[in-house]
Amino acid sequence: MNTKPSENHHEHHHDDAIGFVRAVETASTERGLRLTPLRREVLQLVARAGKPVKAYDLLDSLRDTHGNAAPPTVYRALDFLLENGFIHKLESINAYVACHHPAEQHQVPFLICDVCDGAQEVCDPRVAELIEAQARTFGFTPQGQTVEVHGVCKKCR
Repeated sequence: MNTKPSENHHEHHHDDAIGFVRAVETASTERGLRLTPLRREVLQLVARAGKPVKAYDLLDSLRDTHGNAAPPTVYRALDFLLENGFIHKLESINAYVACHHPAEQHQVPFLICDVCDGAQEVCDPRVAELIEAQARTFGFTPQGQTVEVHGVCKKCR
């Protein structure tokens, strides 16, 4: 997951769920990954939410079309999507969001609004690079980064 977003990473933003899912399908094909119908459906649900969504909310939505859907079903799909960089997990609120540039695996900080629960991906690779550089000065080998900044967004201020 040390691949850095390209300098033109802003061109990869997907404002609509359909375009986002298509980008993930393309990335999956290019990487030889299997985006099963269930994984695709979970991905669509995350993308359509437009804000962080919890696993049990996804499960409830899946039960509308798959009455027997169980928690392991959702978690396996989420694990696949996370491992391949198509979604991000916001640890502090235990929720998932679509990645703004799913073709590239990367780690980014998030700004999370404590009023509306919205989350904004900070698409600047310098943040992750700075943290990694600081870690190296301490002789620390980072395995992953989770940086989440809580506050109030412009819309809720």
